[in-house]
Amino acid sequence: MSRAFREAPMPLFDPDEAEPVHVPQGKLPSYIKDHRKRLRERFMVGGPAALPDYEMLELVLFRAIPRQDVKPLARALLERFKDFNGVLSAPVPRLRDVSGVGEAVIAELKIVEAAAHRLARSRVMEKQVISSWDQLLDYCRTSMGHRETEQFRVLYLDRRNVLIADEEQARGTVDHVPVYPREVVKRALEVNASALILVHNHPSGDPTPSPADIEMTEKVREAAEALGMTLHDHLIVGRATELSFRAEGYL
Repeated sequence: MSRAFREAPMPLFDPDEAEPVHVPQGKLPSYIKDHRKRLRERFMVGGPAALPDYEMLELVLFRAIPRQDVKPLARALLERFKDFNGVLSAPVPRLRDVSGVGEAVIAELKIVEAAAHRLARSRVMEKQVISSWDQLLDYCRTSMGHRETEQFRVLYLDRRNVLIADEEQARGTVDHVPVYPREVVKRALEVNASALILVHNHPSGDPTPSPADIEMTEKVREAAEALGMTLHDHLIVGRATELSFRAEGYL
């Protein structure tokens, strides 16, 4: 079955931006070229706040599909995955289910997702958690808030509460992730950590802790304290908000 969109091989630059090249299918239609130019100018002048999600997504898709109107595909992706972040973090098999999405589109989306994660991570690594708490929450939302399965991470801190390591410990299903307290504290010893922050996501969007979440947190706290370490917090990340065990009185 033919697709509504056809991807071209990914050049370093779009044909409308690079040196002149032979285009077998013909030149980029002027109305598409003008639209892309206007959209880029609006972005450069007004920043991301000046563009709705579907136009931000168009900017990403321009490189992957250089000779066609990508607005319908942008809207189809948003209809399937709800918002811009949802599209970027969508699993590759689910992206492939959308008509018009092939390897070039997937690559562009995942490059932008990886860049966002690295930028958010750079703002918290090797910084005191207390002074960069808002950036830490942003990082957790960016990296975990739109995942469709549970992921469990541990943030390891030194004696000055500086973040020295951020590591994924486990992945699970839509409502469960296996966590082994001994492995968590064993790794803390290996990186010479003095304190920990646990982070995991709830794909349902509701960050309310389950009885299993509370029990696991207590076991990690006990194991950490036995070795002279402190469990500062356990954050549960939902799609729109997060919950702190410390703030809610669970720790």
